[in-house]
Amino acid sequence: MTVLRAATAQDVPVILRFLQAMAAEVGETVGSTEASLLAHGFGATPRLYGLIAEGAAGPLGMVLYFPEYSTWRGEMGLFVQDVYVSPEGRGLGLGRQLLAGAMAHADWAPQFLTLMVAHVNTSARAFYDALGFDLR
Repeated sequence: MTVLRAATAQDVPVILRFLQAMAAEVGETVGSTEASLLAHGFGATPRLYGLIAEGAAGPLGMVLYFPEYSTWRGEMGLFVQDVYVSPEGRGLGLGRQLLAGAMAHADWAPQFLTLMVAHVNTSARAFYDALGFDLR
């Protein structure tokens, strides 16, 4: 059984490890450090929020997100910066659960979701396409 829970400052090493694994899969590196993630995600004024998908053996995935506002829509939205599911968690529907969980947990009542994906990340692009996301 997998549960979603809000990320805490104690999750920063896991978050950084997931970011590094995600970057390695597309041949990139990560500029974030534990210190920067702590400061921006878990300081006095968080600029980044996250959920952790956790199974019996530990963390299996994460989503990192923050609020956005659309002047065209006149509504609050949710910008997903990163979604990562470990190889052990893939195929369990965790990516879909993490995205839905972020929308449900955001205390600003987002009306839409925006995300970015690296052009070279073909598996992520296929996942988002299967969910019906529009590539713009």
